Amino acid sequence: MTALLTLSHGSRHPRAAAGIDRLTAAAGERLGVTARAAHLEFSSPSLIDAARDLAAHGHHCAVVVPLLFTDAFHARHDVPAALAAAREASGLELVPARGLGTGGDIADVLAAHTRPAPDKNLVLAHVGSSDAAAEEAVATLADRLAARLGRAVAVRRATGERTGASISGDHHLIPLFVTHALLLDRLHTSGASADPPLGTALAGIVADRYLTA
Repeated sequence: MTALLTLSHGSRHPRAAAGIDRLTAAAGERLGVTARAAHLEFSSPSLIDAARDLAAHGHHCAVVVPLLFTDAFHARHDVPAALAAAREASGLELVPARGLGTGGDIADVLAAHTRPAPDKNLVLAHVGSSDAAAEEAVATLADRLAARLGRAVAVRRATGERTGASISGDHHLIPLFVTHALLLDRLHTSGASADPPLGTALAGIVADRYLTA
């Protein structure tokens, strides 16, 4: 069977890699295939090391699912470069899959994951990007989520000069994050309540990306 490789951005947060491992294992269990996690930076293993490990265990092919929500710099440049390097280093056939995206399936997962917070203003918290199209995609996702919840959903980014400046205890954060991250922790200092990162709630979407690669 073709193996599954997830590819996250990576994080210095001490709990980040474990969250990616749990998601990867859950998706692999759904699919009934060998699954390994890899990271672009900060965390290990790299995609090269994960691909070499699969090759050493007799695998010849793997589908790589980027754990990225937007089609910005990392998706367009870092992921293809990592795939090319891992192919050359491991000899493994690596099939690129779509990333997580910001479509209706992600809106469904967010809606199911959001805890009731009737007295709070809802805020979709995301990393943020200098790419205007990526920012617009997240804004559209917030609109989709608002339609599902029947409530307004604002958008706040975790990067930039005014990070968290307008977030207070009157807000409830809905993280557009796969796992724990230092940027997300920065928003938590605002005093707002928050849902946990999406984690294994994304297993079905990762499995779908594998199957449609």
